[in-house]
Amino acid sequence: MGDFSLHGITAPEEYGGLGLGYLYHCIAMEEISRASGSVGLSYGAHSNLCINQLVRNGSPAQKEKYLPKLISGEHVGALAMSEPNAGSDVVSMKCKADRVDGGYVINGNKMWCTNGPVAQTLVVYAKTDITAGSKGITAFIIEKGMPGFSTAQKLDKLGMRGSDTCELVFENCFVPEENVLGQEGKGAYVMMSGLDLERLVLAAGPLGIMQACLDVVLPYVRQREQFGRPIGEFQFMQGKIADIYTSLQSSRSYVYSVARNCDGGRIDPKDCAGVILTAAERATQVALQAIQCLGGNGYVNEYPTGRLLRDAKLYEIGAGTSEIRKMIIGRELFKEQ
Repeated sequence: MGDFSLHGITAPEEYGGLGLGYLYHCIAMEEISRASGSVGLSYGAHSNLCINQLVRNGSPAQKEKYLPKLISGEHVGALAMSEPNAGSDVVSMKCKADRVDGGYVINGNKMWCTNGPVAQTLVVYAKTDITAGSKGITAFIIEKGMPGFSTAQKLDKLGMRGSDTCELVFENCFVPEENVLGQEGKGAYVMMSGLDLERLVLAAGPLGIMQACLDVVLPYVRQREQFGRPIGEFQFMQGKIADIYTSLQSSRSYVYSVARNCDGGRIDPKDCAGVILTAAERATQVALQAIQCLGGNGYVNEYPTGRLLRDAKLYEIGAGTSEIRKMIIGRELFKEQ
C-alpha cells in the first residue's frame, strides 16, 4: 500500500502523499475492508487517526520528520485516547503529563489502541492540567523506544483478530516539548475535530464488509440447490439478497455524500456520526443475513461469514459507540435553529 501512496491519500504530495480528499480515502478504506476487515481497520487507524491528524495539526518540522516514513509504510502509526476507565467519557482521562525542563513527563495507561503493538509513531492524549477539564488535554507525538513507554498485552478480541490492539503504559516517559501536537491545552480540539473525520473514514469499513457479504452470498445461492433448484430462485432468499443490497447501497450513498461535503469544507458532526451509525448497524445485520443465507455452512468457520459478523460488530463500538453517535446527532439537531 505504501508503494501506491494509499497511506497518504489526504496528505500533501511534498511528503509523499496524493493530495486528494476524503471521498477517495473512503473508497480505499471500503475496498481494503472488502478484502479484510482487520487490514482495513489497521489501515484506517494508520492513515486517518495518525497520518491525517499530523497533516491537520502538525508543525512543518513535525510533518517533515514523521510523515514521509508513515506514508511510505516504513513506519506504522496509531492513536490513543481511551483508557481503562475513560471510554465514552474520554475527557475524564487520568493519563497525566507534567511539565519539566525541556518537555513533559507522562504517567498513565491507554487502552484499546489499534496498531499499538507494532506502531512506531503514536498520537497520544494526556492531561497537562487535571483541574481544567477538556481545556487541560494536550496531544503528544510518542515514538516507539522512548524511555518509560511500553506496550502491555495484546488483547484477545472477538473480531478484527488480524488487527493488533493493546494497552499502552507510560511510566515517567519523557516527551520533548517539540512533540506537542498543536498547542498545550488544545488537545480536545485536535481530538474532537479529528473524531468527525475518523467517523467518516471508518464508516467505509462496514461498507466493505457488506460488499464482502454479498460477494459470498451471491455465488452460494446460485450454486446451492434444494428441492431441485438453486436456492436463489426462492422468493424468501431473493428478499434477503435484496435487503443486503439495499442496505449496502443506501449506506454507501450516505457515506460518499458526506465525504464530498467534507471535501468541500462542510464538516457536519451529526452527519459524520450518522454515516458510521447507519453503516455499522446495517453491516452487523447484513452479516447475520449472510450467515442465514448459507444456513449450516454460514455457521462453520470454513466459510467467512462468521468472521464478517465478528468484524462488523466492532464498528458499533469503536470511534464512539452507537449510543454516543445518537447523542451527537440529537444534540446537534436540537441546537439548530
